[in-house]
Amino acid sequence: MSGRRIVLAVALLAAFPGLAIAQDGTIEASDTGDTAWLLAATALLLFAALPGAALFQAGRARAGSLIAALVQTVAVAAGVSMAWIVAGYTVAFGEAGVGLIGGGNAWMLLQLGNVREGLAVPESAFAVYQIACAMLAAVLVPGAASGRARFGWLVLFTTLWSLVVLAPVTHWLWGGGWLSSSVGTLDFAGGLAIELTAGTSALVTAAIMGRGSDFPEREGWTGVPLITLLGALLLWIGWFGLCGGSAFAANDDAASALLATHAAACAGVLARLGYERLRRRPAGVGALTSGLVAGLAAIAPAALYVSTGGAIVIGAVGALLVAPVSRLVRTLGIDDRLDVFAHFAVPGATGALLLAPFLSSSLGGVGYSDGMNTVAQLAAQAIGVAAVIIWSALGATILALMASVAFPMRVSEESEAAGLDCSSHGEP
Repeated sequence: MSGRRIVLAVALLAAFPGLAIAQDGTIEASDTGDTAWLLAATALLLFAALPGAALFQAGRARAGSLIAALVQTVAVAAGVSMAWIVAGYTVAFGEAGVGLIGGGNAWMLLQLGNVREGLAVPESAFAVYQIACAMLAAVLVPGAASGRARFGWLVLFTTLWSLVVLAPVTHWLWGGGWLSSSVGTLDFAGGLAIELTAGTSALVTAAIMGRGSDFPEREGWTGVPLITLLGALLLWIGWFGLCGGSAFAANDDAASALLATHAAACAGVLARLGYERLRRRPAGVGALTSGLVAGLAAIAPAALYVSTGGAIVIGAVGALLVAPVSRLVRTLGIDDRLDVFAHFAVPGATGALLLAPFLSSSLGGVGYSDGMNTVAQLAAQAIGVAAVIIWSALGATILALMASVAFPMRVSEESEAAGLDCSSHGEP
């Protein structure tokens, strides 16, 4: 009789293997709703990077370099994605150790958990979302050197940059590293981790590479307003994936972040158009898209933490800073060709700092954590901004020079004058 019971038990396990799994307390179940939202947010985020950022950059590129900007974006996205699959993800989100970089448990994405710790989504879904974030950060960097960077150097530099600069900063802020765990710096959706790292590194590489032959007149700049506008609108849509997806759950947090994102984007548009009106300038595509993108960049670090009113203020302030910062950079003799620093780094840092006062529950924010107040939170945000700027500037400088050993940093004067579409990519 006992033998029959053993045979019956084996037969049941063979027929219904789920019975054995259900009794394993180490297996955690993910939430299908949260998972579906994260996968949808990842798709929106990919729209922000490809084609959103690609078209926004290409539409403002120098004449003869529009196709080059698109090709560079796709190649950089591919290189950075591969680098993060191999090592970037585990550097950013591997097991936390001393707070500087993650452990090597997720090398080549081989040991991903069934559910990401602290969340209700599969770690595979979490990983692909973070790789999309890394793509978005990396494709912003080439804009500063548009029209004069050599293709091979650019792809090598951004790939190395994503591992050495971006991944550690991501760990500091999102992976349990020292800025979030010890200092208390908050960065909900990448104002520091994505925008400040990319914008600072872009400014540094532009300074190292030197000015373009048409600087500061930029006589070759014709621009394609329709492409620029289309790219900015795709960024608007895709930014919902960045800010809403960073909640990692289909709940009120995601909805609140989306509402704040939309409010900041609208405020950025209206603030910049109002600024142009006061200067008696027409409401052109350049001003409209600049305000929109800056408003989106400004709200990223604070989308979940502030009220809708706070988001409006943050988006407007971020948009109003673009024009004066762009002029200042140009006055310093730095040819940040597509104003990456002004459009992303400055609004991102501004939103991170303004998060401190608007986090107060008296202003509609979610309130401070234990032991924090406005001054302490502002100090934590300032430390985070300073640390990211210093690390990004140093890392970008070293990596730019290292990559120039393998490939010259910029094209020849003849190639630059002819345009990279023809000289580097064989397009008429």
